[in-house]
Amino acid sequence: MRRWWADLAGSAALFSVVLAVALWLHNGGLRDVSTPGGPATSAGRLTGLVASDLLLLQVLLMARIPWVERSYGQDRLARRHRLVGFVSFWLMLAHLGLITLGYAQSGGGGVIATAWELVVTYPGMVLATAGTGLLVLVVVLSVRAARRRQRYETWHLIHLYAYLGVGLALPHQLWTGADFTASELSQLYWWGLWAAALVAVLVFRIGLPAYRSAYHRLRVHTVVREAPGVVSVYLRGRHLDRLPAVAGQFFCWRFLDGPGWSRAHPYTLSSAPSGDLLRITVKDLGDGSSRMAALRPGTRVLVEGPYGALTTDHGAPRRQVLLMAAGVGITTMRALLDDLTGVGAQVTLLYRVRRHEDAVFRTELDDAARRHGVQVVYLPGGRARPGSWLPEGFSRVSDLAGLRWLVPDVARREVYLCGPPPWMSAVRATLRDAGVGPDHIHAEEFAW
Repeated sequence: MRRWWADLAGSAALFSVVLAVALWLHNGGLRDVSTPGGPATSAGRLTGLVASDLLLLQVLLMARIPWVERSYGQDRLARRHRLVGFVSFWLMLAHLGLITLGYAQSGGGGVIATAWELVVTYPGMVLATAGTGLLVLVVVLSVRAARRRQRYETWHLIHLYAYLGVGLALPHQLWTGADFTASELSQLYWWGLWAAALVAVLVFRIGLPAYRSAYHRLRVHTVVREAPGVVSVYLRGRHLDRLPAVAGQFFCWRFLDGPGWSRAHPYTLSSAPSGDLLRITVKDLGDGSSRMAALRPGTRVLVEGPYGALTTDHGAPRRQVLLMAAGVGITTMRALLDDLTGVGAQVTLLYRVRRHEDAVFRTELDDAARRHGVQVVYLPGGRARPGSWLPEGFSRVSDLAGLRWLVPDVARREVYLCGPPPWMSAVRATLRDAGVGPDHIHAEEFAW
């Protein structure tokens, strides 16, 4: 099911770009290349059409369409969203420059004077200029160097302006886009794509979360300290058996406890959904996460989700499973344990922590070892060497030798990872060296 949806979604995205170019050719895109300014104008129209198509695909990628989310996973969608966004941005700038140059060449005026005339005299161009400015702001602040200096909440708020930027460009295409209105087929395609993007956002980003929040009526039940700086929040609600959530998925949570409630934070379920109870476990990393310990029982909660593809639903997985967690990544692995032990899987858990006292769920993990035979191996201490995922006790052996010593049959196991991205990258490389195929390595990062 996942692969089928992923193949369909990818093919549809590629087809949309091909169709946009085909419509441009059908509507005489090469007709004016022999006229003054014609080559630049034609190229400008083509880059504008492809940029618009990719911009709408970018919106659809992050519209939280459930079937697409489950097929790709949030991290893969975020990477594609980022790539498509930068390509559409540069094509948009090329469109602006080429159209202005072509009009200047055909009219005999200067480039700056032509640009000013286009903005102030053509219908919809003032709005399009404002939308372009917003998109430029979002792209500049999405560069990695800029993102590292921002809080997640700030970045998320600024990123929402991209929707406004896209919306402001629509009147420009409707009123002055020659290729947009060149034929009934073109109008049908572009109106359909705009409508699909709008409906997806309204239904899956706004409507579905609002419905689920109202229907399930989640409230904080209790808050439990798990380790230094780590708390579990238990939530009760109505008809949670109808919430399509499974172990390994995450929600975006809004706790209605005062100022700042409007900013959603992504937290993974730290146990499989059970009856009328959900649990998340949060480490205090500053910003919104620091508020979790002070939540009061009865606090209303709004949710978006569930999202994510790091679940045990991977066709016919092997019965021997290796879970690997670092830091707060244990929350996802702890939830997966519920599913895996429930079907009798043979599970080994490698849990990387800085100090023994930082380990979360020790009592629950010990209980899983006693009741279900789960082999739990704690790996405390500093890094064995720069770039290593193992602790200092393995400084005299390679990462591959260390992994094979810890899990001799690792090549025959289904492997799930969760932890900081650099740690996960090092683990992936070692797993590949150990003979674990890519189809048997499952991981997902929260990317922003």
